[in-house]
Amino acid sequence: MLVTRKGLIYLSFVIAVIILGLSSRHYAIYLPRWVNIYLGDCLWALMIFFMVGLIFRSRGTKWVAVVALLFCNAIEVSQLYHSPWIDNLRDTRIGGLVLGRGFLWSDLISYSIGIAIGTLIDKLILSYLRNR
Repeated sequence: MLVTRKGLIYLSFVIAVIILGLSSRHYAIYLPRWVNIYLGDCLWALMIFFMVGLIFRSRGTKWVAVVALLFCNAIEVSQLYHSPWIDNLRDTRIGGLVLGRGFLWSDLISYSIGIAIGTLIDKLILSYLRNR
């Protein structure tokens, strides 16, 4: 069966997740510590999932999830590489948000959780759109 995602819906999800992610950093003092540790990484992976789904709207959910997970994991593994040019880039606000600063095994788990949530949302939306 042909998969077709609505671009406006997925763009809205990307924007909403960005707002949630930035808000989670801004309002971190109001959240429990365990939420602060993992929420940003889960939301970052969720945003990547929706971006991949937006760009490749006709691909299946499994394909989108695998590509998003590979991308997130590649960014995390890249944090093992340190050179002045990339560390300077990571020290900027946008560079730190996109590239991260240091490798953590727990981030890989957080990415998997974020992408699993995206997969569930994607399946629900695509199911709803097919049955309309």
